[in-house]
Amino acid sequence: MEFLMEYGLFLAKTVTLVVALGIVIGLLVSAGARGKKDPDGEVEVRRLNDHYDDVKDMMQSALLDEAEYKALQKAEKKKQKLEAKRKKGARKDEQQAEQAAPKRVFVVDFEGDIRASATEALREEITALLSVAKAGDEVVVRLESGGGMVHSYGLAASQLKRITDAGISLTVCVDKVAASGGYMMACVANKILAAPFAIVGSIGVVAQMPNFHRLLKKNDIDFELLTAGEYKRTLTMFGENTDKGRQKFLDELEDVHGLFKRFISVHREKVDVEKVATGEVWFGQQAIDNLLVDDIKTSDEYITAQYADAQVFELRYEQPKSLPQKLGLAAETAFDRVFTKAWQTLTQRFSA
Repeated sequence: MEFLMEYGLFLAKTVTLVVALGIVIGLLVSAGARGKKDPDGEVEVRRLNDHYDDVKDMMQSALLDEAEYKALQKAEKKKQKLEAKRKKGARKDEQQAEQAAPKRVFVVDFEGDIRASATEALREEITALLSVAKAGDEVVVRLESGGGMVHSYGLAASQLKRITDAGISLTVCVDKVAASGGYMMACVANKILAAPFAIVGSIGVVAQMPNFHRLLKKNDIDFELLTAGEYKRTLTMFGENTDKGRQKFLDELEDVHGLFKRFISVHREKVDVEKVATGEVWFGQQAIDNLLVDDIKTSDEYITAQYADAQVFELRYEQPKSLPQKLGLAAETAFDRVFTKAWQTLTQRFSA
């Protein structure tokens, strides 16, 4: 018992010290970063060509002997000089420069939750790339979403439509799932690619809620819901639902489903909407057979095939964390490390 008390005091002191250090470090980092980043967030750009070249160079240095590697590097530098000379000679005026400029591919990611929370980042990324994109460029969206709220995914799809409206080619790559609201977004693209076992479809609408009216009635609890307007509330969680209210709710679901189907028809004209708008999902080849996607290919396969002839840029919108968030994360990490170490020490003590 005495050991546990002493250990507890030691643990409390250690935790206090670690948290204090975390706060000080957080303040210093925050002060150093202040003024360097936009307080509202900023779009970070990474040239993927450089990343792929670094990976290739790393593999070559590991697989080739020293003489072969040096010879390869020398040949590569010679090739780069000749290419640079060719481009310089081709760019005699502004028109030639425009024609000689390589294609640019902008890659963005969208990982959707039920509220399509990533839409805020998506709109910033699209605004940034549209400020520089020109005819001949392409935007690739790596999209993963099982769907969610209709209005949220409607806005997300509208953000992607800004790209095609600007005359820029849009390709959506689905490696895992683009269902329901996720497919609503995907169908805006000029081209949809899906991995062999990616889930696509679910063109339907669903709504559900529990009802506790009988439980409240059983316990003599009254619930009053006051509305102005016959259909202000159709179904409720605590009131007694009526057949009329239920039918109105179903009518509204059908209206939303009709909007969804019309949206698909406008953007994927070749799709037999009545055939696929059943709420079902399809994998890979099945999705191609139903004309929901255009080709079976992973995003990695498509993007890496581009970088030999195009400049490929990855865009990611980063919103800076507030000081409380930074300190909270630092404290959480510190507590986790301290208690993990404490638990290991305690278990070692009693197992000895």
